[in-house]
Amino acid sequence: MGYRRKNGKVGVRNEIWIIPTVGCMNNVATSIERQAQKYVKGNVEAICTFTHPYGCSQMGDDQENTRQILADLIQHPNAGGVLVLGLGCENSNIDVLKNYLNDYDTDRVKFLVAQKHEDEIKDSLDIIADLADVVSQDKREEIDASELIIGMKCGGSDGLSGISANPTVGGFSDLLISKGGTTILTEVPEMFGAETILMDRCENEELFNETVDLINNFKEYFKSHNQTIYENPSPGNKKGGISTLEDKSLGCTQKSGKAPVVGVLQYGQCVKNKGLNLLSAPGNDLVAATALAASGAHIVLFTTGRGTPFASPVPTVKISSNSRLYSNKKNWIDFNCGELVEGVSLDTLSNDFFEYVLSVASGKKVKSEEAGFHDMAIFKQGVTL
Repeated sequence: MGYRRKNGKVGVRNEIWIIPTVGCMNNVATSIERQAQKYVKGNVEAICTFTHPYGCSQMGDDQENTRQILADLIQHPNAGGVLVLGLGCENSNIDVLKNYLNDYDTDRVKFLVAQKHEDEIKDSLDIIADLADVVSQDKREEIDASELIIGMKCGGSDGLSGISANPTVGGFSDLLISKGGTTILTEVPEMFGAETILMDRCENEELFNETVDLINNFKEYFKSHNQTIYENPSPGNKKGGISTLEDKSLGCTQKSGKAPVVGVLQYGQCVKNKGLNLLSAPGNDLVAATALAASGAHIVLFTTGRGTPFASPVPTVKISSNSRLYSNKKNWIDFNCGELVEGVSLDTLSNDFFEYVLSVASGKKVKSEEAGFHDMAIFKQGVTL
C-alpha cells in the first residue's frame, strides 16, 4: 500500500519535508518544524526538516553534490509536500537550485526566501498549512512490489553480520528482484577486497567496466588525500569479531544476494534500472543512507551487530545480526536475524523479512520513526571557503 504521485512515481510515506538550501537556515527550519506539528494528523504522516551545514562556501564537486542531493530529496515521492527554505545570498540559492529540478508539482513544492520576508517563520507556517491541506487528500492504494526501491547498508558490524543479517538481506534482495523490484547497494570502501564478486555478476562488459571504475575511483579518492586504503575495520568492528577489511567486505557483498548487477550509479544519480544497482558513496552511515534515499530508495535496510539509533530521510530498518543486541536494544532494532544461527533457515527468515518490509512500505513505522528521528548528511570532499 503506497501513494501514487502525479508523475507516476510511488511513495511509501506521505510526509511534508522542510529542506533548507543552506546551513544558515537550519535553526529557522527546526523552529518551523516544531511549530508545524499540529498539522500532523490523518494522512499527513509527519512533518520533518533535514538540516545540513552546506549550501554556501563550497566549490567544485562539493557544491554540485549539495545541489544534486537537495534536488533529489525535493523530488522524493515519500514527500507529499515540500517547503524549500532559502536565505537569499547563498551559493546554492533557490533560483540556482530550481535548475536541478525536473518538472515538479507546483501545488506540492513551495519556496521561500527568508531575506524577502518580514517574518519568515509565520509565512512558512502559512505555506505548511496550505501543503497540509493538499497532502491530507492523499490516500494509500495497492501498489505492486515491483515498484519498490530498497537501499541496503550495514554499519557497526560484528562477526555474525556476514553470517546472519547480511545474507538475510541478500535473500530479501533476490526475492524483491524476482518480483520486478529494485535494490541499491552502496558503501564502496566496504567492497574493497570483495569487489570481484560483484564484477563477476555484471550483466555486460560496460557494467563491468563501470564497476571497476566505481572501485578504483574511490581508491584514488583515498590516495588523493594521502590516506590508507585499508584503514578498516573500525574499533567497534574489531571488538565485534571482524579482523580484516576482507572479512568486512565479504559481509557487505552478502547483502547483494545473487542477482546480476544491472546498474552503476554515481553519487546523487537516481536509479533507472530495475534489479540490483551499485551506488557510489562512502561507508559513513549517515552519508551513505542519505545517498540511497537521494537515489530513489523508499526504505533503507541497515544491518548491524553493534546497534545505532540513527535515521535517514526515509524509513531506516535496523536489522540485528545477533539476538543479544535485539533483546538489549528493542528501542533501536526492528528485525532480528540472530535467529539464523539458532535454527531458523535462511529461506524462512528471508521470507519473513520480505513480509516485514512490505508492512513497512504499507505504513508500519520503524523504531527510528516512532522516536521522531530524521537525519541527513551530504558527502564532502574538498575545500571550504
